[in-house]
Amino acid sequence: MPTEIELKLALDPTAAAALVRHPAVQASRRGRTRTERVASSYYDTADSLLARAGVALRVRRIGRRWVQTIKGPPEPDAGAGLHARAEFEWPLSRSALDLAPLSATPWRKLIDKATKRGRLGRCFTTDFLRRTIPLRFPDGTLAELCIDQGRITAQRDGRTRRVPIAEIEIELESGAAANLFGLALQLAADLPVRVLTASKAERGHALMCGERDIVGTPVKARSVALAGDANTSGALSTLVRECLQQIAANAPGLVEDNDPEWVHQMRIGTRRLRSCLSLVRPYASSAALDNVLAETKWLAGVLGSARDWDVFVRETLPPLAAGVAQDAATAAGLKRLRARAEARRRVARTAAKSAVGSARFQCLLLSGGLLCATPRFGTDIPAAGDEHADVLGDRADTFAAALLARRQRKLDAHSATLVRGTPEERHAARIAAKRLRYVAEFFVSLFPKRRGKAYLKALAAVQDVLGRMNDAATALRLANESGGAKDDSAAGAVRGWVAAHAAALEPDLASVSRRFADAKPFWVRN
Repeated sequence: MPTEIELKLALDPTAAAALVRHPAVQASRRGRTRTERVASSYYDTADSLLARAGVALRVRRIGRRWVQTIKGPPEPDAGAGLHARAEFEWPLSRSALDLAPLSATPWRKLIDKATKRGRLGRCFTTDFLRRTIPLRFPDGTLAELCIDQGRITAQRDGRTRRVPIAEIEIELESGAAANLFGLALQLAADLPVRVLTASKAERGHALMCGERDIVGTPVKARSVALAGDANTSGALSTLVRECLQQIAANAPGLVEDNDPEWVHQMRIGTRRLRSCLSLVRPYASSAALDNVLAETKWLAGVLGSARDWDVFVRETLPPLAAGVAQDAATAAGLKRLRARAEARRRVARTAAKSAVGSARFQCLLLSGGLLCATPRFGTDIPAAGDEHADVLGDRADTFAAALLARRQRKLDAHSATLVRGTPEERHAARIAAKRLRYVAEFFVSLFPKRRGKAYLKALAAVQDVLGRMNDAATALRLANESGGAKDDSAAGAVRGWVAAHAAALEPDLASVSRRFADAKPFWVRN
């Protein structure tokens, strides 16, 4: 199918002129700038049937031309700001929607269902000025740089709602997508741009449904269905892109909103990214990979601090304070502790917002995207007879089975001390469980679904209990960092809660550990 591949960046409108003059743009320019007004109407049912399937249908006027376009859901190669969708277009003689050619697309059944459930109607419009600069890169890759400035308009409860459009699209015509990321990195180093994960269609539907523009709701990790015959390099690239996508999608909310779930979900994405990159490193060691790993570690540290203080202030201290409310001295000590902890939480949250709003963060996302867009992460195929196996070229299911078996053995090594171990031993077991779970989630789609689901459920239960024990240990550390050690009543209350909490979780840990021991490894073929 014809596929549209483009990298999207949000742009500060005041930087549009500087973008056109940027040396990286001028060095790749292969023709004159073309300026056109583009007005589009997007169609869907009242209950957004097409949007929920990831399909966008529009009629667009470009200058004096009319074009009808339908786009499919994101392709596996999408992520980290790169949008890849199947796309079909037809010229129109007028502005009316033409359903006939849609019957020749993969979404004909969806269109039929939409027309039967009710007439497809115009949901929202976009109207913007587009400046297009044709580009040619040194390796012969051709692309177009489009600068769009205008607005999206939708009706909601009888009111007209509008949001601005100010974005860059670097669309690939032919050649290597890595060039798009290379150009974007040069722009991000000098201009106020950021990776944009939402399309105009997605923004329009959010506006029509009354949601906040771009921000939306916190984005959880998404399961990736890997192709059964995928090689290791392709599978790892797809997984890294998905991790980057989750991180990027939570960025606007973290910067603009104070809901702690934004931090939580981005932290999960960052942990998953570190885990995935660690799988790449033994086989594709390079300066580019090391840089992405180092920057991911930086982001993980900032988010980890913010998340720890969120949990301590919002989840640990309130029930603890309620339990000692009758003891005036202890309650007063905990109140002082909470005030100090809240101040530390605000500092950590400000640091997280600053980090995610920085050019450094955008360069991390784009560097990760460039790494994935580079074949085999920049490593050469081993020559015939080379003593080193071509792991990246091998089947992903073979790679995954061996990796999962190793991670399982490492967790099994902690089983003897899991229930009755020291805090340090349990922490090591938690790390082993987390490392195994990430890899299992990454590659589970390559193996029988039912066994994978049961195994992951049992493993998640073990990690959950160990995680709650770790939260208790973290609470004691944060209490000391907040000056709680100087307040005997508050320090004693926290120490007592930590000990009681850990003891109360031991029966749960024993139970979930037994269930996990009975779970059959899903990667072992019978």
